[in-house]
Amino acid sequence: MRTLAIGLLCAAMIAVPAAAADQSHNANVTVVFDHKLPNVPGKSMRGVLVEYGPGGYNPSHMHPRSAFIYATVIEGAIKSQVNGGEVKVYKTGENWMEVPGDHHQVSANASETEPAKLLAVFVVDTDETKLVYPDN
Repeated sequence: MRTLAIGLLCAAMIAVPAAAADQSHNANVTVVFDHKLPNVPGKSMRGVLVEYGPGGYNPSHMHPRSAFIYATVIEGAIKSQVNGGEVKVYKTGENWMEVPGDHHQVSANASETEPAKLLAVFVVDTDETKLVYPDN
């Protein structure tokens, strides 16, 4: 599974432009693929590479109400907290999911000295143009 995700990620990165993360710190967010699902009208699958430098993070946020997300750590370790639950550290190869309406309160590199990366795969309404809504 890990090899497939990394191979798909590398192939997709060639053709898709970067998208900056709003209000992030030492983080880069890139849409690496975006495909309409032919068997699910109105839905698309989007892959988002999140790269955190040492100590990097994204602020507390939500995603579109239609978004189902499956995230896999592909390098380093990521701290994550969803819906006020326990802050968990996920290491390379580990994953979690978020369902529509979840509140992602912590999304950060678990290390102050090493980089970390995750691939988040969204199933989302095709007409949705924004994937992250920072808390205001």
